[in-house]
Amino acid sequence: MKRIGPIVILLLFTLVMMTGCLNGSPEERIHNILEKTAEKENDFNKNQEPLNDLEKKEKEKYEKIIKLGMDEYEQIVKLSDEATKNLDQREDIIEKEQSSMQSSKKEFKKIDEQIGKIEDEKIKKDVTDMKKVMNERYSSYDSLYEAYQQSVAYDRELYDLFKKEDLKMDELQGQIKKINTSYSKVLKANKQFNALTEKSNQKKESFYDSSGIEMADSTKE
Repeated sequence: MKRIGPIVILLLFTLVMMTGCLNGSPEERIHNILEKTAEKENDFNKNQEPLNDLEKKEKEKYEKIIKLGMDEYEQIVKLSDEATKNLDQREDIIEKEQSSMQSSKKEFKKIDEQIGKIEDEKIKKDVTDMKKVMNERYSSYDSLYEAYQQSVAYDRELYDLFKKEDLKMDELQGQIKKINTSYSKVLKANKQFNALTEKSNQKKESFYDSSGIEMADSTKE
């Protein structure tokens, strides 16, 4: 019976030591958060190729439509319907991407409670800089998402117009102008997002260098 006390104390001490090892330093916890953040973006990364393929296919249908005359109205309607289904698929992918990025953003916010616990000022500065760029990147994606949604909506309006038997040329030209303006915004937003993704990876590398933690490939978007 006398041995119960020392055994319990030893177990408690072991549990405390294990808890300390599991929790790790603030730098290690941030490293884990970054890995999970990257994992949350897996769906985003996987969807890039299928989205590009759908965009190419839609462009092909558009080019076929504009080459047809009104005496081939039934073929125009058929192609327009196919293009609209393509838009549905693109919207599904975009929604999955958006959900993936929001999950990543939510996970990344967890570093806030760790930054104040970092003792090394150089490391703290690197993490703070990384946080700033990453937040800019998330905001940039939000802008890209909104611009892409608008461009898809304009495309949908275009294919509805193609199915009008009394479609006027000025009406078509007006819609195409809206689409071109919209796509310019998408391209600009996408360029900014890619630049911030590259910059955020550089900031992550700076954090890993200063903290002495090896950067895994999975942390790169």
